[in-house]
Amino acid sequence: MTILPFLAAGWIFLAGVHGMVTSRNAIHAVGCLAVAQSSTYVLLLAVGFRRGGTAPYFSDTSLRTRVVDPVVQALALTDVVVGATVTALLLGLAMQVRKRHGTVDPDALTGLKG
Repeated sequence: MTILPFLAAGWIFLAGVHGMVTSRNAIHAVGCLAVAQSSTYVLLLAVGFRRGGTAPYFSDTSLRTRVVDPVVQALALTDVVVGATVTALLLGLAMQVRKRHGTVDPDALTGLKG
């Protein structure tokens, strides 16, 4: 097992978080959140990887065959679906803020301060 995929996942996460923190545009921040969440895909792939592993179909293989964990695959697929849903919801909210306030700059949205 190598540490490279875990380092790549950490770097992608930090790049996304850095973009969110330094962003002055709500749509850019949503894109950076999507990048930060994509690091979880890499992390799940790294956790579920088995060298020499095959697809988890047991009807035509012996019980001693190395297979990839199907739970990790299901989690990765669920993560993709949830990520797309969250991104679509946040982009819709950003578009509504743009329509009502005329800007997507978080500092310029003075009407939203409590």
